Amino acid sequence: MSTQEVLYKRERVFSSVIRVCHWLRALAITALAITGFYIAWPFLVAPESTNVLVNGWIRFAHEVFGFMLVAITMARAYLFLFSRSNIERRSVKDIVSTKSWVQQIKAYLWMGKPPHHGAYGPLQLAVYATISMLAIFMCVTGLMLYDNVYHGGLAAFLLPVTDQLTTWMGGLANVRLLHHYVTWVFIVFVLSHIYLVIWTGIRFRNGTADSILSGYDYTSVTKEKSE
Repeated sequence: MSTQEVLYKRERVFSSVIRVCHWLRALAITALAITGFYIAWPFLVAPESTNVLVNGWIRFAHEVFGFMLVAITMARAYLFLFSRSNIERRSVKDIVSTKSWVQQIKAYLWMGKPPHHGAYGPLQLAVYATISMLAIFMCVTGLMLYDNVYHGGLAAFLLPVTDQLTTWMGGLANVRLLHHYVTWVFIVFVLSHIYLVIWTGIRFRNGTADSILSGYDYTSVTKEKSE
């Protein structure tokens, strides 16, 4: 008599650099959303008897985390395109495969397992690619708003480009409005991302939920066992 024994194969998915970038980007996005909403609605008032500049410090924090996001976005783009051991690039084959899309949709409908040829399924990669493009948009529009306040150093260097982009977008008011709207896209994405990562880990019993911490994912391997 033979039975099936389910074993799990461990596979390295994310390098330590990618994991650090992920958590720094999560920190930057969270801090930028909080400080950005405050800048849009500065409800705190500094005591009149002190020289504490509340709005100034919050704006300063927003700029620090903004430049952090710029640096991480550039680093992640470089790693995705040029890193020799980047498993994320394997997922590109799935995004152009109809079979992989059907398999992914069936998995979400509890009718099978998701494709596992890289770090992400086709839907994940499509969403992450969109979010990466929006991160670039937020970095660029953030620098455009930054240039409106500061006029020396890096701001002076970028001013010819940001001025032209501001004109193309119809003025600074439109830049602020689009910057604000895309912030809501990130908020919805983060909440959905957390839910789906946890759901996927429970549903398919793999290491998806903690792979961004450990760097490893687990895939099931069925083995015949004789008794």
